[in-house]
Amino acid sequence: MSASSKPLLTVRGLKVTFPIYGGVLRHKIAEVRAVDGVSFEIRERETLGLVGESGSGKTTIGRALLNLLRYLSPEVQVEGEVLLHHDGRAIDLNGLSRRALKPLRPEMQMIFQDPYSSLNPRMTVREIIERPLRLHAGGGRGEREKRVFEILERVGLQPDAAVRFPHEFSGGQRQRIGIARALVTRPRLIIADEPVSALDVSVRAQVVNLMMELQKDFGLACLFIAHDLSVVHHVSDRIAVLYLGTVVEIGTAIQIYNEPRHPYTRALLAAVPSADPKSPRLRGFPLRGEIPSPLKKPSGCVFHPRCPIAQPACSKEAPALVEIEAGRQVACPYALEFEKLSARRD
Repeated sequence: MSASSKPLLTVRGLKVTFPIYGGVLRHKIAEVRAVDGVSFEIRERETLGLVGESGSGKTTIGRALLNLLRYLSPEVQVEGEVLLHHDGRAIDLNGLSRRALKPLRPEMQMIFQDPYSSLNPRMTVREIIERPLRLHAGGGRGEREKRVFEILERVGLQPDAAVRFPHEFSGGQRQRIGIARALVTRPRLIIADEPVSALDVSVRAQVVNLMMELQKDFGLACLFIAHDLSVVHHVSDRIAVLYLGTVVEIGTAIQIYNEPRHPYTRALLAAVPSADPKSPRLRGFPLRGEIPSPLKKPSGCVFHPRCPIAQPACSKEAPALVEIEAGRQVACPYALEFEKLSARRD
């Protein structure tokens, strides 16, 4: 994990809205703001971890960055800037046509969450891995075949795997195939959408360590999406914490894991299981209620209905993401007073 100071991808004010239709004439009756004004930066060779509960908008952000949402849901509205720094220029990927985006596709690839549904069962492993080369890289058949066997070896699969079908492999092996497919075009950025959540616990560490090794060898930047803060801490240089489509805290992995500032980050960390029951833990507190529906987001700070230190002003105005120390941004004006306010509430 060797982060460069040069930015590779800059996201500014990203908003993703899904319309909901109903009635006899199928008119718009509501909308879901899945992502609401998210901004962050991914530097060259850096891993940025994106962590949050299920339904917080993590996968939606990953797909929006690669401009996939419009093909999955044509009526979705995506606003904001997604700037890819390429050949000395900043290219806004949001709104590019398929033709304009095609030359940039080899630089950005995705590793999907479910290795069982993300691989075409009718294609051999060689066809699956070779397809991105046929679409984007060109070259002769011999050159493409050489690249396929090279990447198979790098992800720990035998050459005879190339002529087999996905159903002949275990979940961990299938995810290695997915990793090989993502890396075969030699991208600069990988979006890893919960790449180990569908795997057995026994193989998760192997796949995570493989990804870290390949990232170092290939010089990749990575957006690592997960809900497990301990895994994200292990792989990331920096971490962004997401709640209900809003980033509430960004900092280095050490800052977030050792000294979380936002109440939601503290709650996530307090919920991480510990092998040693006597080890010092963050003071835990029960969050009130359930995560609200994206259809009816709370006014002001979206976390205030469940926050243990919420003040009257929290329900009126959404807090901005403010830098409180070098490399640390928090969307909570009371973050530095947490202990005092929490004790007063008790």
